[in-house]
Amino acid sequence: METPAAPHSPAADPATPVTTVTVTVNSPDEMRELGLALAARLRPGDLVMLTGELGAGKTTLTRGLGAGLGVRGAVTSPTFVIARVHPPLGEGPALVHVDAYRLGGGLDEMEDLDLDVSLPDSVVVVEWGDGKVEELADDRLHVLIDRATGDTTDEVRVVTLNGIGERWGGADLGSLA
Repeated sequence: METPAAPHSPAADPATPVTTVTVTVNSPDEMRELGLALAARLRPGDLVMLTGELGAGKTTLTRGLGAGLGVRGAVTSPTFVIARVHPPLGEGPALVHVDAYRLGGGLDEMEDLDLDVSLPDSVVVVEWGDGKVEELADDRLHVLIDRATGDTTDEVRVVTLNGIGERWGGADLGSLA
């Protein structure tokens, strides 16, 4: 795993990451473990945006998040239902898992999902949310998952976690690397 970049102070642009960490993941099991570790840093009101090619590991990471948050139900891709809510088994937040792949518009098209209502009490994870959900929160964690493309069986992924906004300025993401 690579050494994390040091947190830096927020820039004038609120979308500029204040914390960036890069992690190399070698298998689906490690991706799930990364989700478990990341879940320990999440709290109600957190928006997590996942970006990556098909098969990159977005849902596998979310399975780890769900396990770490202790939510009910199997975390599966919500591609055809758009969103799934996983209530907590204990005192923690619910996990709202959204797949915005089939949604073409921005936040207006997502209004029917009431994500703005769910966000304060839940951890909201949005796959394919770039250009669609940024307006939900000034503070968000943007997770980019890069993988080899083409005809390959390579399971190695490079995961870049970009913490955006004050919430992530002091977050200890470095220990994930």
